[in-house]
Amino acid sequence: MRIGIIEDDRLLNQALEIALREAGYDTVSIHSKKEALALLDGREDLLLIDIGLPDGDGVRLYQELQKEWKQDQRQGTPAVFLTARDEERDMLAAFDVGAEDYVVKPFSMKVLLKRIEVVLRRNREGSVLTCRDLTLYPERKQVLLFGEEISLTAKEYQLLEYFMSNQGQVLTINNLLEKVWGLDGEFVSENTVSVTIGRLRKKIEPDPGRPDYIRNVFGLGYRMGE
Repeated sequence: MRIGIIEDDRLLNQALEIALREAGYDTVSIHSKKEALALLDGREDLLLIDIGLPDGDGVRLYQELQKEWKQDQRQGTPAVFLTARDEERDMLAAFDVGAEDYVVKPFSMKVLLKRIEVVLRRNREGSVLTCRDLTLYPERKQVLLFGEEISLTAKEYQLLEYFMSNQGQVLTINNLLEKVWGLDGEFVSENTVSVTIGRLRKKIEPDPGRPDYIRNVFGLGYRMGE
């Protein structure tokens, strides 16, 4: 999943980028309104927007982006606003333009990551994830292959959903242990991950010996999709 960071404080921008990448997200770092209008394409999964940008207001920026995406018939991207101000009018202005959440600086990076997770999960509910002949319905916890439902264990389903939500990204063993096994990941061996992936491949791959959906990335981990 890709998150746009729109924050003019370069140290904070860098800290956010590091934390998000360590959490398994792809990122694009932006430091001004001008850069945001030039670089964002509406295909980001979430935006972190500083309200006090050097060349404009973050709330107005989000309004402009929404208008542009609507004209181009692109789906809008949810936003979490960041600000050093803790004023009611700022909060209301952010929510009036469709903010999903509002975070006052300074903030805990762990808390911010949890809020991001909640926003992404909320926006994913009811959506459909696809990868060629695979279709996954997160809300129904249902997976179809060539239009036929396939039966997966809970861990196989969680693993597949995480892969399909992060297509094109290299996912390390640590990513998978943290996001799929959670707290239990501390007590799970790498072999358990590879065995679970092997079982999943037998159910979704035309040729499990030469996987086409979930591929090994030598020395790094796994990747689904191109």
